[in-house]
Amino acid sequence: MPISTNDLLSGPGHAFFQTETERRDELAMDITAAAYLRGDFVLSSGARSTYYFDKYLFETKPTVMRRLAEFLGRRVPRDAMRLAGPELGAVALTAVVSLETGLPFVIVRRKPKSYATASAIEGELHPGEKVLLIEDVVSSGGEALAAVERLRAADAHVIGVLAVIDRQAGGSEAIAAAGLPFDALFRLSDFNLGGMR
Repeated sequence: MPISTNDLLSGPGHAFFQTETERRDELAMDITAAAYLRGDFVLSSGARSTYYFDKYLFETKPTVMRRLAEFLGRRVPRDAMRLAGPELGAVALTAVVSLETGLPFVIVRRKPKSYATASAIEGELHPGEKVLLIEDVVSSGGEALAAVERLRAADAHVIGVLAVIDRQAGGSEAIAAAGLPFDALFRLSDFNLGGMR
């Protein structure tokens, strides 16, 4: 298959001249540079942390999102019929993976809207469809599992959870305990944080 000039020149490092491992490592470095913060943070699980990956800082960078779409798109199971992204953080991420794979997607609200359709799921979803949940950063897994429950309540067949970052804080185990396959492009241990944690 011919490679276009745009493919050669898109993204940092001119991907044509890099191995897959080099491209993935470069993406990890770019995510760290864009979104890794140190301080005193309270996570959505309620746990405190001395570091935080601010998903909005990497999800608003086209050069990062373009590469995430490609890497995550390759990990989408072949039997997936639709993608789902929890609001707000994973919506942009799910949209770019949708564009990469050609699969339609839905947005999972934290709570049903209080007007019009009062729906917890935005977009077209058919009963029994095989849906892959896309997440940005997974810590305890609580947010992902809450979205899974809303999808199941809408008669979707959730086939797994795919994340950008697994903080290795119990989320993968919680998702597995709920009977779902879990995959992450990066584990916390993949980031070269050295003494930054």
